[in-house]
Amino acid sequence: MDNKRVYIHTFGCQMNVYDSDRIKTILAGCGYLSCERADQADMIIVNTCSIRHKAEQKAFSELGRYRKLKEKNSQLMIAVGGCIAQGKAQEVLRRAPYVDLVFGTRNINRLPEFIRAIEETGSRLADVTPEADYIDSLDEYPVAPPSAVSAFVTIMQGCDNYCTFCVVPYLRGRQESRKPAAILAEIRALVERGVREVTLLGQNVNAYGKKEGVPGLRALLEEIDKIAGLKRIRFTTSHPRDLSDDLIDLFGRMEKLCNHIHLPVQSGSNRILSLMNRGYLREDYLTLVSKLRKNSPDISITSDMIVGFPGETDQDFSATLALMEQVRFDGAFSFKYSERKGTAAAALPARVEEAVRTSRLQILQSLQEEHSLEKNQSWVGRRATILVERVNENNNADLTGRTSENRIVNFPGPPELTGSLVEVVISGAYLHSLRGQL
Repeated sequence: MDNKRVYIHTFGCQMNVYDSDRIKTILAGCGYLSCERADQADMIIVNTCSIRHKAEQKAFSELGRYRKLKEKNSQLMIAVGGCIAQGKAQEVLRRAPYVDLVFGTRNINRLPEFIRAIEETGSRLADVTPEADYIDSLDEYPVAPPSAVSAFVTIMQGCDNYCTFCVVPYLRGRQESRKPAAILAEIRALVERGVREVTLLGQNVNAYGKKEGVPGLRALLEEIDKIAGLKRIRFTTSHPRDLSDDLIDLFGRMEKLCNHIHLPVQSGSNRILSLMNRGYLREDYLTLVSKLRKNSPDISITSDMIVGFPGETDQDFSATLALMEQVRFDGAFSFKYSERKGTAAAALPARVEEAVRTSRLQILQSLQEEHSLEKNQSWVGRRATILVERVNENNNADLTGRTSENRIVNFPGPPELTGSLVEVVISGAYLHSLRGQL
């Protein structure tokens, strides 16, 4: 496997980005170096997402483009990983006969073994069998590039919530937490390589440690806060049902913990929340928002929302808009309901017509844009502390960084400030970013 090159195309969430970084590190150990272009590669890996139907369509479309490279180079190996691979391994082999390898979400560490088997036998291979000790294999963590200022760290895998619209428990498995010592060791290694901010990842990150009986997320954050050289800590994604007062209490009090939380609400209708099996009412969610803002008035709260869930009426949708008006989220990811085979919601009656779902999504997104711009404009004239991440890709005279509240800020400055915390005055506000001056 010496002197070979691998190209990885990553779809979907931050967890997939972390998995792709792990794949790069694992394959580097057996002679594969990463490359930036698929046509330069000896191996192409498509790391897929299955959270929505559109994501699946994009993945299969991308595979079709790589088929042309395979036709030109019969020695090119094409592999598919991620959630589509885990849930539809045989369908991938059937629809893409040029794919050599399909591997699952919980056997990434066996990639070298799979590659050797294909090279020795010349046969296609599909193996999505979860490894019993997969959570421990995460201790073979990815190596951050020397220039990285921020990095992801997975602290748990899987989910036990079984929201009726979600495939994660079926494709990522049940909830498991890593040992605190392993997480701390990974973060210390990242800091030694120059990382100054970490984002802790988990499908339900604020349930960390509950099943294993280890200290919870608050205790873990307190230990991470002690690591010298680390400047900022973030975590995502939080489930409202597991957001404790102990955790809320850290916002505005722990210096390194960023003043931002991603707290998906999904709907503002109690009837729809019940059908989704979310485990809380809108009143519970609003109470959490109130507690967060009492602790830290400037905290940035972002969310996820689904429109057109089976049975959603105009009244249900109006309740979501009313909740948005009350909370005034800093930002939100919003989607039309996408049926996922095998989930409980797939069997629900009263489907919402596509035209209605499309209209509702447009209304919701327009409202959120108003709120996002309003929130950004409120920062004009104020000071903000920025962690400088990189030179701006579109203007080399500018630097790009983020506030503790996760707002992107562009401002003129020397490249030597990358990785530093700097003070800026916000001079302009746009929908997705701010303008600042040192």
